[in-house]
Amino acid sequence: MVFPAGPSDAEELARVHVTSWRETYRGLLPDAFLARMSEPGFARRFRRQLAAPGESVTLAAAHRYGLVGYAQGGASRRSPVRLDQGGEAEIATLYVLRQAQGEGLGKQLMTETARTLAAQGAASLMISVLRDNIRARGFYEHLGGEAEAARQEPGPGGRLLYEVAYRWRDIHDLTG
Repeated sequence: MVFPAGPSDAEELARVHVTSWRETYRGLLPDAFLARMSEPGFARRFRRQLAAPGESVTLAAAHRYGLVGYAQGGASRRSPVRLDQGGEAEIATLYVLRQAQGEGLGKQLMTETARTLAAQGAASLMISVLRDNIRARGFYEHLGGEAEAARQEPGPGGRLLYEVAYRWRDIHDLTG
């Protein structure tokens, strides 16, 4: 089940966030950084974000055992055009715990987030992923995303990482 997240979901979203980062980025990000991630710290940030969401959207995915994933999106950081004027949307985060992967929740989170952003006026959509996160890249390619050239972005501790942006020129290619 996918639903709009609210402030009362902050602790569970933080648990999913920290756990999924540790599952996904081991070997891609420094172990010390992953070990320092704080669920209470992320819960505070989620609570603040969800109390005043603005144009952004946060959807949560629940399983019989609680939250197992979430996606957050809004206006693209790289587009000067507002969503309500046909600008580009960006899914900033999409995480599904390993135990719930392969059940269609990631695709459902992508689709529902894209629908919500399209309803706000977005014409296109993008998401960025670490270049070496091969599993996630395959997922976005399977959903029809077009990969752009890898680019360097600052990561934890200022370390430069390579990211690849995937783009859907027509957001409705995901929402159909």
